[in-house]
Amino acid sequence: MKEWWVQVGLLSVPLLAVYLHIPPPKLSPALLSWRSSGGYFTYKDQNIFYRDSTGAVGSSDIVVLLHGFPTSSYDWCKIWEGLTQRFHRVIALDFVGFGFSDKPRPHRYSIFEQASIVEGLVRHLGLHHQKINLLSHDYGDTVAQELLHRSLQPLVLCLLSACIAPRAISRLCSTSRQRPLRNNRFLFSILQYINQRKKHRDRWVGALMSTSVPLHLIYGPLDPVNPHPEFLQLYKKVLPMSTVSVLDDHISHYPQLEDPTGFLNAYLNFINSF
Repeated sequence: MKEWWVQVGLLSVPLLAVYLHIPPPKLSPALLSWRSSGGYFTYKDQNIFYRDSTGAVGSSDIVVLLHGFPTSSYDWCKIWEGLTQRFHRVIALDFVGFGFSDKPRPHRYSIFEQASIVEGLVRHLGLHHQKINLLSHDYGDTVAQELLHRSLQPLVLCLLSACIAPRAISRLCSTSRQRPLRNNRFLFSILQYINQRKKHRDRWVGALMSTSVPLHLIYGPLDPVNPHPEFLQLYKKVLPMSTVSVLDDHISHYPQLEDPTGFLNAYLNFINSF
């Protein structure tokens, strides 16, 4: 009788072959609707998906939403309508490599490129001379920090689940997200942002420390990436000029999805405070 591991190996080969040829699942009606209500612009031959909704009458305020890893602009679906009741324009994009945007392979994905794509979208929409409110989450926080460093136009910045300090970065690097890297070059290339955060920490944290723009953090105490209370204590020490909203104890890493009402109230209280 063959060794058990030989039998398992023989069985795994056809199963793996089937798995690799399984077509992607069909989009849900909600995702189909999200895609149909958006459009594309071209950045260096890459098709970038975005949504742009006209909202509140009488307001000239604009908010640009920057999603996290490993998700997409759909992260903002539960607060989209609420934002359109406050802002004249509500805009979100899928970063290259995410969502409905192109996913070139091989490709050197970088925070710098993603920031340039955001700038490209703002120019494409003719908004490059106007003040922009940036609302960012996770991966998008670092893109926002790079945009803040460039300071090409007036900004107001609100961060969600920000990873700005060595403790938070090392925590992120130790999560299970890294396990598939040996077998997935595409995921590995996307995840280079973790190393970029380490390499360019002075640039990006320095942008937050030296800025004069209004800065706010919305934080879920149950966030496993930025553990409570250590992260919040460090954030307040590094950025004492920033205001902070702490949500209910059961809110974790995706507050805009877990508690859209509480999150929206916290964000609008910040926006309406100046």
